[in-house]
Amino acid sequence: MPVHSAKSKNTELIKKTARELGFMYCGISKAEFLEEEAPRLEKWLNTGRHGKMAYMANYFDKRLDPTLLVPGARSVISLAYNYYPQKDLAKENNYKIAKYAYGKDYHFVIRDKLKTFKKTLTTHIGEINGRAFVDSAPVMERQWAQKSGLGWIGKNSLLLNRQNGSFFFLAELITDLDLEYDGPVKDYCGTCTACMDACPTDAIPEPYVVDGSRCISYFTIELKEQIPSTFKGQFENWIFGCDICQDVCPWNRFSTPHTEESFEPHPNLPDMSRSDWEEITQELFNELFRKSAVKRTKYEGLKRNIKFTGTS
Repeated sequence: MPVHSAKSKNTELIKKTARELGFMYCGISKAEFLEEEAPRLEKWLNTGRHGKMAYMANYFDKRLDPTLLVPGARSVISLAYNYYPQKDLAKENNYKIAKYAYGKDYHFVIRDKLKTFKKTLTTHIGEINGRAFVDSAPVMERQWAQKSGLGWIGKNSLLLNRQNGSFFFLAELITDLDLEYDGPVKDYCGTCTACMDACPTDAIPEPYVVDGSRCISYFTIELKEQIPSTFKGQFENWIFGCDICQDVCPWNRFSTPHTEESFEPHPNLPDMSRSDWEEITQELFNELFRKSAVKRTKYEGLKRNIKFTGTS
C-alpha cells in the first residue's frame, strides 16, 4: 500500500474513532520539539508563577519534546471532551465548586476511553508504539491542542474554541504513526480582557500569562498549607477550583451541555446550602465526592477552604 494512502486511511480511522468515543474534537500535529514554548515556560518558572507546584519545574525537556516520552513518536493526537453541565450549580450566596468536578473524576472516564481508542487502532492497524495522556504526565496539552487546530490559547491561558468555548477536557495520544497533520487556527480573543478584569486575585497580570501562585484553583486544590491571609475576602465563595475566567469569556456563550452520564453531579450536591457546606462531615464528604476530583483536596482541605472563604 502506498505511504500516502496508509497515512490518509489511518488519519481517517483516528478521527472516526474519536467521534464514536464521544470526543468533541480531534486534531493531529507532528511530534516535534516545542521550540517557541521553551523560553515561555522557562520565564514562567523563573518568575515563580508555579507557586508551590514544584512538579511543574520537573522534566523540563520532556514537557517540550514528545519523543522523550514516546521514543520514535511521529504524531500527537489531541482530543477534547465536553464537560459543560446541564445546570450551573454556582449560586450567588453559596459556596461553589468548579464545573469540571461535579461528577466522576475525568481522569478515570477519559482514561477508559483512551484505552478503547488504542485498542481500536491496534485492531485495525496492528501493533503501534504509543502512550495516552490525560493530565497525567509532563505534556503541554494546550499547546499541542492549539497546534492541532482544536482552538487557540486564550488570555486566561485556557484553550478556546469558537463553537464550544472552553469547558472541555484535553487528552493526548502520542504515537509513532505517520499521519496527516492539522494546522492551528487564529486567535480570536481580539481586544477582549474580560477574564483579566474579572479575576478577583489578579492572577492574569498580562495577556496569556496566568500567575499560578495567585489563582483560586491553586489555593483551593494545589496548596497544601495555609492560604495566605492577604487573599481573605477575594475568593467569591469558590471552595474547590474556580470558573470565573471561563464564565465571563464571551466564547463560552456557545457552550453546549455534555451527554456524559459519569459527569452528572451526585443527586444531593445541588441542594447543599451554605450551612450544609459549613457543617459537612467526613461521611458526607465521602458520599458526595466518592469518585470526584474534589477528593484531591481531601476533607481537611475542603474544610480549610470553606473556613477561609466564609470569613472575610
